[in-house]
Amino acid sequence: MFKQNPFHRNLIKRGLILGFLAFVVLAVSTPWATSQQEGEIPAFHAGPPSKGETLPPILGKEQLWGENAQYPYQTHAYELAAKIPGVLYQQPCYCYCDRGMGHQSLHSCFEGTHGAQCSVCLKEAYYAYSMHKKGKTAAQIRQDIMKGEWKKVDLQTAASIN
Repeated sequence: MFKQNPFHRNLIKRGLILGFLAFVVLAVSTPWATSQQEGEIPAFHAGPPSKGETLPPILGKEQLWGENAQYPYQTHAYELAAKIPGVLYQQPCYCYCDRGMGHQSLHSCFEGTHGAQCSVCLKEAYYAYSMHKKGKTAAQIRQDIMKGEWKKVDLQTAASIN
């Protein structure tokens, strides 16, 4: 019978562990990757909140600090978001936080600090605010967001939007 030396046993053991870890990483990452497939629309509300419904508040810029307030565009996005909560409530968020974090719309991103750390959320909020100022409806803004128009927002210059 063939007898393996300890070096070969350890090598085989390490190979099996590495293979198992690769399988686990693949299994865990697959749902995230498939949730972002082209054509899948993240969660949003088709209309404004119902009469009498109170939305959770948008964090105030004074509630952001440290890494959530490193750049002016982070805190300014929260100021603008607070001006259009009903519009954000009706927008999907293409960082797909509805899958991983349970968010219901772009509004959810700004109820906590997630929006300050996510360039997708920030760009969508600036886009929504700018288009709202130009007179577009929430539904029109949503159609543009679904087409990817928010990707054109430059966060470095966005802090000057009022």
